[in-house]
Amino acid sequence: MSKPFKNTYENIRILITGHTGFKGSWLTTWLTYLGADVIGYALKPSTEPNMFEKLGLGKKITNIIGDVRDEKHLNKVFTKYQPEIVFHLAAQPLVKQSYEEPKLTYETNVMGTVNLLEAVRTNGNVKSVVNITSDKCYENKEWVYGYRENDPMGGYDPYSSSKGCSELITSAYRNSFFNPDNYGKIHNTVLATVRAGNVIGGGDWSKDRIITDCINALNNNETICIRNPKATRPWQHVLEPLSGYLWLGALMYNHGVEYSGAWNFGPKEEDINTVESMVKKINKFWGTGDYTVEKDNQQHEAELLKLDISKSNYYLNWKPVYAFDDALKITLDWYRNYYITERDMLAQTIEQINNYTKQAEENGLKWTD
Repeated sequence: MSKPFKNTYENIRILITGHTGFKGSWLTTWLTYLGADVIGYALKPSTEPNMFEKLGLGKKITNIIGDVRDEKHLNKVFTKYQPEIVFHLAAQPLVKQSYEEPKLTYETNVMGTVNLLEAVRTNGNVKSVVNITSDKCYENKEWVYGYRENDPMGGYDPYSSSKGCSELITSAYRNSFFNPDNYGKIHNTVLATVRAGNVIGGGDWSKDRIITDCINALNNNETICIRNPKATRPWQHVLEPLSGYLWLGALMYNHGVEYSGAWNFGPKEEDINTVESMVKKINKFWGTGDYTVEKDNQQHEAELLKLDISKSNYYLNWKPVYAFDDALKITLDWYRNYYITERDMLAQTIEQINNYTKQAEENGLKWTD
């Protein structure tokens, strides 16, 4: 099997903010497996158990505990380590928590983005910045077609609007300080944002996540409780958007401003499902389980959300690899091995990365060349 992403990441110094979280742990695992020199900057893992510690990732990278709200600390890290590529994942990632702690949410997701981009601006070694935001950054009008990259930013709740703000901040910095017209003259930095659907996968124990709630209930022989059974989301396995981030980052690093801007990474239209449909399939694939609907949920959440991924498909030759049922089965297999088989979970995670890459290669995706 060929080396993915044109072997771009081998021996490259990469900074990942939010590396101790769910997506950050998967990205850290993949990049270290590709031979990258990873510097992680994040708060300590917020759950017990957590994927970062279970995989022993702290011993495989330069692991820095820090807060993106701490501008001085973040800038010192940039100055000391001089990363060439930055993946910005650090965030307050939960809609429900954003209702409980709106100020924290904005401080982290908005000013955290400003602090990161200021560090990039004042330390001129960075060639590529990929800011991971959210599909919820769009002004959601509950329409039946997918949102495109040039649709307006918005957000009903503090989390969603904070991600829209992060997008607008990134766009302003791109225009003002990293303008593509000045690339190679005034600066050498390419800046992009990426918007993914609702990710699922092994190793997520975050509070108020549907997969976490299901796994905890199933493992304890309890009834699953769901808040919004009819809510429709662009569910996808975590490796899907990560492959898009890594491929985009490689193209930015190797080819420059041609790949700056915003990009969507989501599932196929036929793989968009309701919460209730997903929970039913989880019970079926697990072999047991039941669910109930929470009656007193007062917080607003969008009912319908879709992404248009035609830009990524056309310009990046990126497309999803797994159908929805396969993504669920692979996710449940990770947890089953953790709770029942008690496998080496780092080996299990790398095996799932290799299986995903192999299937992507069979599907003819360019990032596997």
